[in-house]
Amino acid sequence: MPNIPAKGTAGLGADFFSRSVHDVARDLVGCRLFYDGVGGTIVETEAYEREDPASHSFVGLTERTKVMFGPPGHAYVYLSYGIHSLLNFVCEPEGDAAAVLIRALEPTVGIDRIRSRRPAARTDLDLCSGPGKLTEALGVTLADNASRLDRLPFQVLGPDGTPPEVVTSPRIGITKAVEKPWRFSAAGNRFVSRPRPS
Repeated sequence: MPNIPAKGTAGLGADFFSRSVHDVARDLVGCRLFYDGVGGTIVETEAYEREDPASHSFVGLTERTKVMFGPPGHAYVYLSYGIHSLLNFVCEPEGDAAAVLIRALEPTVGIDRIRSRRPAARTDLDLCSGPGKLTEALGVTLADNASRLDRLPFQVLGPDGTPPEVVTSPRIGITKAVEKPWRFSAAGNRFVSRPRPS
């Protein structure tokens, strides 16, 4: 049974996140995300860049988007449809306003706690297979907006072993720039959200 790394374990720092949002989104697949002692392996992400009509930053600097315009390596958490808190990782140099949406996670640590937070999940495959499910499962809320990803309660670590093969496909759940192949998923992983890439 996998264990959460010790609190002093060095995680991914600002240098990792200060690169192209597309490179970061791809490289995060296979990395490990823990929040307050629960988490697992990131299996699906989506990239959103400054000139992207589907990105919140496309409208410019606002009270809501100021975290995206800030330094890389911070959490951008926003409320979707007034219901779900969605977790994003701010990328690229300060001012570029790009972020990676963390869409799905394969849970490995603290599964009993995750199950208790996700009673509607029919199977473990459904615990974190979507960005709203993921934050509910981990306990991430709007209060975590602007938090540093290299400090507790967050731990973002590199892969534990060989990274998975990554496949790209169009992003889902948006109405603009839907043709962009900026969704990145672990090939063949059953914890990826539906519709799974073919």
